[in-house]
Amino acid sequence: GIEIWRIEKLSPVPVPKSSHGKFYAGDSYIILKTSASKSGALRHDIHYWLGEDTSQDEAGAAAIKTVELDAALGGRAVQYREVQGHETEKFLSYFKPCIIPLKGGIASGFKHVEEEEYKTCLYVPFARSSLNHDDIFILDTKSKIFQFNGSNSSIQERAKALEVVQYIKDTYHDGKCEVAAIDDGKLMADAETGEFWGFFGGFAPLPRKTTRDEARSIVTVPTRLYRAQKGQAEPVEIESLTRELLDTNGCYIIDCGIEVFVWMGRNTSLDERKTASVAADELLLGLDRPKCHVVRVIEGFETVMFRSKFDSWPQSTNVAVTEDGRGKVAALLKRQGLNVRGLMKAAPPKEEPQPHIDCTGNLQVWHVNGQQKTLLQASDQSKFYSGDCYIFQYSYPGEDKEEHLIGTWFGTQSVEEERVSAISQAAKIIELLKFSATQTRIYEGYEPLQFFVIFQSFIVFKGGLSEGYKKHLIEKELADDTYKEDGIALFRVQGTGPDNMQSIQVEPVASSLNSSYCYILHSGSSVFTWTGNLTTSEDQELVERQLDLIKASFHGMFSHKGAESEQFWEILGGKSEYPTEKIGRDAESDPHLFSCTFSKGELKVTEIYNFNQDDLMTEDVFILDCHSDLYIWVGQMVEYKNKMQALAIGEVVNVEVDRKFGMSIYRIVILVWLFNEGMRCLNSLNDWKLQELSKRAMWIVVLGDMLPKGQAFGQVYHLKFNAELWVGQISQFVICIELVIDVINMRTNEELGE
Repeated sequence: GIEIWRIEKLSPVPVPKSSHGKFYAGDSYIILKTSASKSGALRHDIHYWLGEDTSQDEAGAAAIKTVELDAALGGRAVQYREVQGHETEKFLSYFKPCIIPLKGGIASGFKHVEEEEYKTCLYVPFARSSLNHDDIFILDTKSKIFQFNGSNSSIQERAKALEVVQYIKDTYHDGKCEVAAIDDGKLMADAETGEFWGFFGGFAPLPRKTTRDEARSIVTVPTRLYRAQKGQAEPVEIESLTRELLDTNGCYIIDCGIEVFVWMGRNTSLDERKTASVAADELLLGLDRPKCHVVRVIEGFETVMFRSKFDSWPQSTNVAVTEDGRGKVAALLKRQGLNVRGLMKAAPPKEEPQPHIDCTGNLQVWHVNGQQKTLLQASDQSKFYSGDCYIFQYSYPGEDKEEHLIGTWFGTQSVEEERVSAISQAAKIIELLKFSATQTRIYEGYEPLQFFVIFQSFIVFKGGLSEGYKKHLIEKELADDTYKEDGIALFRVQGTGPDNMQSIQVEPVASSLNSSYCYILHSGSSVFTWTGNLTTSEDQELVERQLDLIKASFHGMFSHKGAESEQFWEILGGKSEYPTEKIGRDAESDPHLFSCTFSKGELKVTEIYNFNQDDLMTEDVFILDCHSDLYIWVGQMVEYKNKMQALAIGEVVNVEVDRKFGMSIYRIVILVWLFNEGMRCLNSLNDWKLQELSKRAMWIVVLGDMLPKGQAFGQVYHLKFNAELWVGQISQFVICIELVIDVINMRTNEELGE
């Protein structure tokens, strides 16, 4: 929930919930946003908002009280300075559709603007120069609200602006005023258009250079490091910015131009942290950048945006933290009337994953061999080889038409040439379906539950049958261990039931066994089934079903841990130790969503907070990072050449994330195309909560629904993008996509339940 305090006589005073979102320009405020992550851990964000007319004393008090609040909560919150008119997108997302600061404040006796004669207001400098062709502006007058739509604005942007117009009408006019839409370039003959331009002294063409152009022209400054000592920012000479430069006993200021970070070591005192915050403010005043974003982070709880500024950052650090803050935050939430049961526990909820997919559809599978693909018979379409690549098409009934899922599966030993061939041939199928299908790319060992449910019974053999794989073995002088029915083979059996069971061929040695699984072992005509002592009767039933698929005409000799025959161990080359725990997979964490907008050959990447379906922009591409899965959604109005590059962007994200943050390069990449039909599916979702998105991401994708867009940490990144690159030439995207990776959230310690 949200708690808000206003600074009155240099002390924080709670703001009643009925007044949340109402800010006065003459005041300073502290806003605490507390949320429970998917892991069950509490995450805190503290913002202190400074009105343009607030006093220096009140602003300083807000900054210091923010540090004290963080300390009271256990010292793990991220702190943001918000200056009126320059707020971060994260802060604005708490108060939808917008915030409109009011004149006055506590020091001026709260002289409400409503009490005065109503004044015409544009909510930006009231001048023609404020208008441009790219954005939307709202002119609020006593009897009418005008919405000026720039010629380059989108339909979705205009719809969002209309929500703000309605908010102003209901809040400041009691719902009793007229509303007029003014289109950029509309002739003066229109009465309402003439009335609008009359407030600006008559019509005149808008300048070609827009405010967005001016934003692009801001010169970036090189990153500078300072150490905060005794209230002063002392420069630190560096060649490159690395984690080793930060001492746990000190506080540091990292000046990145458009934003400034204050890093506070875990062993620093409360007073040291307060003086470091003052030093950062003094530094910005000296640099004539008083409205710059300031973000304060505590050692061990750095945001991904902070870490992305460094040339190197360790994947994990051991930091001792206190849990005392959990109880204090739970008390705040309870006072708001919220149920806080379970919020004190950091353990993730144990839930069985649900497939959320129609399993009555039609499945087709092709085996990729060089530049060709061969359709497999129904009896063979669930039997894959680790050295090969496959393409599958799953068609199933939708609401009013047939839906399609097109996917590629890459074995761990498959060769690059055939992976590229599979990508190219899958793209052709997508194009034949007029981009109405969802596309996914899956790697062996990282298959999602939905994949297994589609195939129901899935077997992975060692080796491969393709020419590319055989050629690779010859070139590398490697032995061919491709599965043979009359040879020695050991299969690990896993799954949850008849509709979700797999047999994975592993090395035929005793160390491949695991007490949490059942196995099938065959050597010629000898067949054994082995069950670990931690398996269930359901697991043992799966063995019998899988044995019918692998060795249909044979009955296995049953073996249990501790009761194996000598022949069993002889086939495996003798006894040895083996593990007992099930093979784990990365837990899902809260999703983070990014929009990728193409404009004049330039790619702009931004993140959204507290997103919902109303934030959709059909002109954009979106990336949803779910930690183990990466979803790419393509809007209907995206240009054809950019659509063809979308999956390549996702692949580069995977490669760069692995290089910079040590995460798995084999995260599942899913490409989604939105068409009008998908909107009807979306409308059935009344509430998009973050935790539901993460649970049901694949279901949403399969239905052809969309994922919303957003603004990234109040920051916009501009990247040069060559839209003519062939989709297979992924490596050429590495440079242009570099900053995309910097805003992909690699899960902060708060989310992982430190």
